Amino acid sequence: MKILVIGGGGREHALIKSIKKSPKASKIYCLPGNGGISCDAECVDIPIASIERVVQFAVDTKIDLCVVAPDDPLAAGMVDALQNAGVRAFGPNKNAAIIEASKVFSKDLMQKYGIPTAKHKSFTNAEDAYEFLKTLGNVPVVVKADGLALGKGVIICSGLSDAIAAVKEIMEDKKFGSSGSSVVIEEFLTGVEVSVLAFCDSKTVVPMVSSRDHKRALDGNKGLNTGGMGTISPNPFYTDSIANECMEKIFLPTINAMNAEGRTFKGCLYFGLMLTENGPKVIEYNARFGDPEAQVVLPRLQTDIIDIMEAVIDERLPEVEICWSDNCAVCVVMASGGYPENYEKGVEIFGLDANTGGIISSDNFSGENITVYHSGTKKDDSGRFFTNGGRVLGVTAVGDSLDEAINHSYEAVGQISFKDAHYRTDIGK
Repeated sequence: MKILVIGGGGREHALIKSIKKSPKASKIYCLPGNGGISCDAECVDIPIASIERVVQFAVDTKIDLCVVAPDDPLAAGMVDALQNAGVRAFGPNKNAAIIEASKVFSKDLMQKYGIPTAKHKSFTNAEDAYEFLKTLGNVPVVVKADGLALGKGVIICSGLSDAIAAVKEIMEDKKFGSSGSSVVIEEFLTGVEVSVLAFCDSKTVVPMVSSRDHKRALDGNKGLNTGGMGTISPNPFYTDSIANECMEKIFLPTINAMNAEGRTFKGCLYFGLMLTENGPKVIEYNARFGDPEAQVVLPRLQTDIIDIMEAVIDERLPEVEICWSDNCAVCVVMASGGYPENYEKGVEIFGLDANTGGIISSDNFSGENITVYHSGTKKDDSGRFFTNGGRVLGVTAVGDSLDEAINHSYEAVGQISFKDAHYRTDIGK
């Protein structure tokens, strides 16, 4: 099979490495890809915003399966366009991807169908939002831009002045562009965060192994929200009984709600959960694999991912037995200094193998059970890697225990260097 993966980050690299394990994959393309992905797939320099050009490439190249991974092309209807051109595509249609593309829609969906989530109110006018905040007093709240914002459109506010500043930043200063034309203001939930990705074929939901993201930029969960600074899998707080409760009260009700709304969901649905003292509640939905959750979940997948994706497309997911290893995985994200705000690009990265993009093995470091997922990198003609984004690398280790995986991951991070490299030192701790 000829496989095309849309995107150019760490999530896409994780998908490609998983697809490479399949004996069905004879050729893998990635559009646009990145420096490290070029070691595992043929990168094609077509912007993903140009749906027509992407579809034309898929048709001309006779692609057998296209995996649309990022949120923007899903929300823009890339899967619909591919299907209309006769290309099999994994991912939700545009009318289902709205579950991530609009936080107002997703919150209203949960409220309508009784799916547990934080109390909230939506606004299209900044002055109305300010007046509402004043009625709440000086309490912690979360302010969310309605649309897609690269995982950064969620601002946790400790009190009234922070919340007013957040609304101003989103709605008036337009920090996230048109994504901030509406906002959701919701109660601040406390508890343990859990990420659960699930394969969905419109009726059946098969959750993957759990994970936990570390969103804040700095150690101790301080600093600004980011796209994710690291992940662990499994999440030790996500027990079998909680998983059963989530299936009954959240996972199946969500799929049934989408069907009732005429928005059948097929693909990977991400459930961002908070385990509160009143039970699990939904923080957010994503309409695709999480990043960097994919970098710890997919290394534990033992079933052929192409078999799963084809079963999702054909709505026969129950026919596939999906198996996972019982080990642990930890991903530490190495980011550019200054991320998630201002940062430099084009900084040379040292310690990576020119042919594989992984760590150069040495007498004191074998690199066994380590995978380096490239997120924001480019590669020159001589095989040197350079930074090309905020999140640069996701260094993932697999071990028999969480502590073992943590130690191996940080040991691997120590083998890589670039100027002003920034990473958290407490992932999984």
